[in-house]
Amino acid sequence: MVANRLLLLAATCLVPVGLALTAEAQTRRPRTPAPVAAPAAAGIVRAIDVTGNQRIEADTIRSYMLLQPGDPFDADRLDRSLRTLFATGLFQDVTVARDGDRIRVAVQENPIVNRVAFEGNSKVSDDVLTPEVTLRARAVFTPQAAQADRQRILDLYARRGRFAARVEPKVIQLDQNRVDVVFEIMEGEAALVSRVNFVGNTAFSDGRLRDVVATREQAWYRILSTSDIYDPERLNFDRELLRRYYLRQGYADVQVTAATAELAPDRSGFFVTYTIDEGPRYRVGTVDITSSLRGVEPDSLRGDLEISQGDWYDGDAVERSVEALSDAVGLRGVPFVEVRPRVVRDRENRRVDVTFEVAEGTRAYVERIDITGNSRTADRVIRREFRIAEGDAFNAAQVRRSRQRIRDLGYFASAEITAQPGSTPDRTVLQTTVQERPTGEISLGGGFSTDAGLLTDFGIRERNLLGTGLDARLQAMLAQRRSQVDLSITDPSFLDRNLSAGVDVFYITRNLQDSASYSERRAGVVLRAGYEFNERVRQSWAYSLVQRDVYDIDSDASRFIQEQEGVTLLSQIGTTLSYDIRDSRIEPRSGYIVRVGTDVAGLGGDVAYIRWRGDVAGYVPLERLLGDNAYVLALQAGVGYLTPWGDRPERIIDRFFLGGDNLRGFALAGAGPRDTANGNDDPLGGRLIWTQTTELRFPLPLPAEIGLLGRAFVDVGSLSRTPVTGVGVQDDAAPRVGAGVGISWRTPVGLINIDIAQAVVKESYDETQLVRFGFGTRF
Repeated sequence: MVANRLLLLAATCLVPVGLALTAEAQTRRPRTPAPVAAPAAAGIVRAIDVTGNQRIEADTIRSYMLLQPGDPFDADRLDRSLRTLFATGLFQDVTVARDGDRIRVAVQENPIVNRVAFEGNSKVSDDVLTPEVTLRARAVFTPQAAQADRQRILDLYARRGRFAARVEPKVIQLDQNRVDVVFEIMEGEAALVSRVNFVGNTAFSDGRLRDVVATREQAWYRILSTSDIYDPERLNFDRELLRRYYLRQGYADVQVTAATAELAPDRSGFFVTYTIDEGPRYRVGTVDITSSLRGVEPDSLRGDLEISQGDWYDGDAVERSVEALSDAVGLRGVPFVEVRPRVVRDRENRRVDVTFEVAEGTRAYVERIDITGNSRTADRVIRREFRIAEGDAFNAAQVRRSRQRIRDLGYFASAEITAQPGSTPDRTVLQTTVQERPTGEISLGGGFSTDAGLLTDFGIRERNLLGTGLDARLQAMLAQRRSQVDLSITDPSFLDRNLSAGVDVFYITRNLQDSASYSERRAGVVLRAGYEFNERVRQSWAYSLVQRDVYDIDSDASRFIQEQEGVTLLSQIGTTLSYDIRDSRIEPRSGYIVRVGTDVAGLGGDVAYIRWRGDVAGYVPLERLLGDNAYVLALQAGVGYLTPWGDRPERIIDRFFLGGDNLRGFALAGAGPRDTANGNDDPLGGRLIWTQTTELRFPLPLPAEIGLLGRAFVDVGSLSRTPVTGVGVQDDAAPRVGAGVGISWRTPVGLINIDIAQAVVKESYDETQLVRFGFGTRF
């Protein structure tokens, strides 16, 4: 964009290209040479004289002539030479005439583009507009090229829903036959989608189908979204979304016959209409598996199917079953396998019989793995994620796993692996194409949480340091009741092996005056390592060396807490073994994860104990039951036990506490053993803890893009076996129960969590909490 052109010498220098084209129409029209009185003999061309050229060599101009010295004069070839010179696009004007035995060519060259600029564009940046135009600096300028670029810019704005945009190319004449080209743009208002309609739908309401398509009706809360801007290309995508949705619900014959858009008379909005032919709904009839592979019995594969007799037919489930069967057979060591689903419709009984045919696939071997698109990330970072190597038998299941692992790195906006023909019919080249995206983050944030109070934080992180895959992070948080600084670096593939390694250095302070009558600070270092046994089983190790300080104890605090004042050194080694088959680590909807771990302290330091931990979490999608894939039932449970050993004293900060995040309805450390003798009811912590949560996550009756998710939950937990006894010490292992509802709101400025929970089962000395609120953002 040219913001200041010093008024570009003068306003009179602005020449609309449209007028220039009109004025030059006669000049640039190829002219037929004037009739020349020729002698009886046509004569021979002796020379070609060129005048008027400044940049273009005379010999270059002569090379375009169809008549050359030594050729006989020919009026037709002379006329065609004139047209050829015009067709080069290098000249504003050309005259060709015969002068005796010579041909005189007079040219006026087109100007050279000095620069191309855009004015008036605020919704579309220069970086987006520049690739759309063909005019470039040092290119030859023609009015036709300027008008063609004008249309390309208009088309770009139309794709973004701005049909009222206007573009006017202006030419600024400079010295030495140069010009500046300025595209003056009036972007106009975006044409939004006023209404989305459906015709032919009887099984699902218009409101339900509007949640399926990507096109949205205009609304005030979509100010940060483009989904309500009309995009013709999005309509075809919507048709596919509708078709796949109906297929998942059992409508095997569905057809989305049309997707049309009608512009309002005032060009302010569009009315989009989808026409649907639903057809009948089918249930799954018989489900069979046939196998022609030696050693692969069909019955052994039935557990991998995701459809069963009597279910509503689901096209996606059929595809998932094909992939699951391919993976299952591939993991048994069968390198070449192909699974073909054969679907037979019984329209009279509205059933679909499905037979999965497992057979030997085409024999092929991986000849080479090519990687393109990684200008920053080293090849080895990508190659180490492959579950298949050059020379191995081609295995589609392993290729899919490799693609998913590359995507899970988070370094790429997209990652695709395609099989290309190799040097021989039995060879395959795996073409891996990635599109890198920024992996560095600088964050400055603020918010509020019930436990920490008002907070602000700063962070800087690079998840792919210098393209090596190293994850480096510096995080600092300052809050009313908690502050910390954490520096960490992790190599997910240390020495290019199946080994992750990392180190953390941290400093943490916590103000627990309100909940426990003391404050604490910790400073230390943690060394981490981990490895995978397979895609699902992983083990990690950590060694921690931490200095802890319990200080600022209230004068009227429990005597058992006052005894804890002072500095201690923790030397601990811990390990965790996990088995994870969740569909996503970030937002799981199905599958489960099991973790067991042990921490051993006492190899040096001031404390000695063994702490056992275990937890399990499972996720059950309720789409079949409730007809909506947004309903998920989450079940979680955990247990922990602390056993001191040796003669070193046990510290309160090593025990378990219950309440807050792990038992909603109760305050932080609000449930479990307490000292009630002095009236402060200070929590003492316990050696044995167990918790269980049942949570239903469901969509709220609001547009999905608002980002609101509801949940209803019941938390159960128990904390007991505090090591201290005395008058006023309460230690009841009876379960506590909290129940409530909550919402999560993914806003443009951060995630907001609000839980309202009631302590249903509690003891008289427990501290409850009705509302838990958390808000944080980074910008």
